[in-house]
Amino acid sequence: MLISFKSALVTGGAGFIGSHLAEALLAGGCRVTVLDDLSSGNERNLPASAGELRFIRGDIRDRRAVENAVAGCEVVFHLAAVVSVPKTTQDPVGSAEVNEAGSLNVLDAARRAGARRFVFASSSAVYGDDPRLPKREDMAPKPLTPYAVQKLAVEYHARVYSGLFSLPSVSLRFFNVFGPRQDPSSPYSGVISIFMTKALTAGVPVIYGDGLQSRDFVFVGDVVQALIRAANSPGGPGKVFNVGTGRSVTIRALWEIVSALSGSSAKPVHEPPRPGDVPQSVSAIDAARTDLGFVPQVSFEKGLEMTIAWYRKTVLPEDIQ
Repeated sequence: MLISFKSALVTGGAGFIGSHLAEALLAGGCRVTVLDDLSSGNERNLPASAGELRFIRGDIRDRRAVENAVAGCEVVFHLAAVVSVPKTTQDPVGSAEVNEAGSLNVLDAARRAGARRFVFASSSAVYGDDPRLPKREDMAPKPLTPYAVQKLAVEYHARVYSGLFSLPSVSLRFFNVFGPRQDPSSPYSGVISIFMTKALTAGVPVIYGDGLQSRDFVFVGDVVQALIRAANSPGGPGKVFNVGTGRSVTIRALWEIVSALSGSSAKPVHEPPRPGDVPQSVSAIDAARTDLGFVPQVSFEKGLEMTIAWYRKTVLPEDIQ
C-alpha cells in the first residue's frame, strides 16, 4: 500500500498493534517517531533496523514529551492508552487521566504542530450491550465501562478538532484484534493469546458461560491496513469507522480451531459468565470499505496459523515446539 506522507508519530508504538504499524510505516519509507512509556509495550517489539525510527520513552500526560514527539510529524497515530477494561474500572480517575486528558494532549499538540491528519484508535466497546447486529457507526453509543466512555470522549474531541480547528481527524473502532506480539502473559490479553498459550503448554482453557458468545476477530495486519488508509484517504476526516471483518466466531468454535492447530486434546472448563460480557458482537464495515477502501485481506483461519507459528517460535519454551 502506498503511503502518501513522509513522517508519522505512533503513540503506543511499542505495543502490540502500534509496533506492527510502526514496522509497516518504516517499510513504506516513512520516518517514524514512537512515543511509549513502556507500561504495557516493550521496546523489543520495535524493528531494529527497518528504516528511520526515533524512540522516545515518555508519557502522553507529559505535554513537553508529547510536543517533542509530534514535532515534524505529518500524521499522528494515537494508540497509547490504558487498554485494560478491568483496570479502568478499578481506577476510573487514573485511567481517564491517560485515556482522556492524555489523548487531548496528543490531539492538541498535533493541531499546534500543523499535522495533516490525526488517526485515533477507538474501540467497539462504545456500542455496549446494544443487541442489534451488526454494529453500525450510526447506532447510539451505550458505553458500559469507564474504558468505553473514555474512548468515546476522545472520538468526540477528535470530531470537534476536525471541524473547529481544521485538523482532519479519523477514529477507528477496533473489534477483537489478534496476531503476533500480543502478550500472552498479561492478565488482560485477548482470548486468542490466552487460548494459544494454554494449548501449547498443555493447559486447560477457561470458557466463561456456555461459549456461544461471539466475537468479530480481525488480524492485526488488517488493522494496520485500516490505520494507514485512514491517514491516506480524503474520505475519512471527521468520521468514525468500524474495523473488523463482518464475520463472527463463537468462543467455543475458537477453542476447537486452536486445539486442532496445536494438537491439544484439552477440554475447556466452563465458569460463570463474567458481568458485563457482551453476548454477540460483529461489525458492519461498509463505511470503511466505501470511504477508506478497507477490505480485510487475512482470513481468520490464516491469521490463527500465523499467530500460533509466532507463539511457537517466540514466546514459548523450545521443548513444546
